[in-house]
Amino acid sequence: MDEVKELEQGREQLTDRLRLLLVPRDPSDDKDVILEVKAGEGGEESALFAGDLLRMYLRYAERIGWKAEIIDSNESDLGGYKDVQVAIKARGTIEPGQGVWARLKYEGGVHRVQRVPATESQGRIHTSAAGVLVTPEAEEVEVEIGPNDLRIDVYRSSGPGGQSVNTTDSAVRITHLPTGIVVSCQNEKSQLQNKEQALRILRSRLLAAAQEEAEREASDARRSQVRTVDRSERIRTYNFPENRISDHRVGFKAYNLDQVLDGELDPVIQACVDADAAAKLAAAG
Repeated sequence: MDEVKELEQGREQLTDRLRLLLVPRDPSDDKDVILEVKAGEGGEESALFAGDLLRMYLRYAERIGWKAEIIDSNESDLGGYKDVQVAIKARGTIEPGQGVWARLKYEGGVHRVQRVPATESQGRIHTSAAGVLVTPEAEEVEVEIGPNDLRIDVYRSSGPGGQSVNTTDSAVRITHLPTGIVVSCQNEKSQLQNKEQALRILRSRLLAAAQEEAEREASDARRSQVRTVDRSERIRTYNFPENRISDHRVGFKAYNLDQVLDGELDPVIQACVDADAAAKLAAAG
């Protein structure tokens, strides 16, 4: 009888764990990702915020022990980013639910910032935004690209990179004709390297598009997930005067924005993971 209370608590915990294990897993959860950050409304302030988001993801990857590699970037005049693409890869054995896509798939959408810009002389708070796109990195065998499906243009790179970058036609722009998806890359010194990096991004976008099409055709349970197909959704607000971060999808709110921007992103992500699991369990009855 002395053991009954303890055993009942253990049974409840095991039952909850079993229910979560029975929830269908996203088949892409163990995949690495390509994460893109793009400045939106707000001009230079938006580009600076895009740079802040990039640093946040790089610091988070560093904390987790992932490898992050900037594939291509387009810097702004004040040191921010008009757009930047990063490949993030796991290292070693991946625990269930701890893959790069499993954690970062909830980051896609519009991230809004409220703060006094460095360019503001009157001390007024401005609102601007940056967009984040996260796609599972595709292997060549997963995405079939026909040789006649591509239009490849080469042009002279712009921005920093040294003499060889700015004086040769090393930048590459690839257009996938069937879908109209356009990808460009100019960071590498050679045309061949830029083409390979651009194809890497293109494959991931095509895989994501195919998965989204499957999601649209899936059951209500599948569509109830936190991660929506509509990437224009405003998902999060970063309020600097109050040091507050809010995730609008799950009602998460915390007053440690400075720490989150320094890479302590796990509590924010976990709130999305938990809400996603709860929605799946509810849908499963």
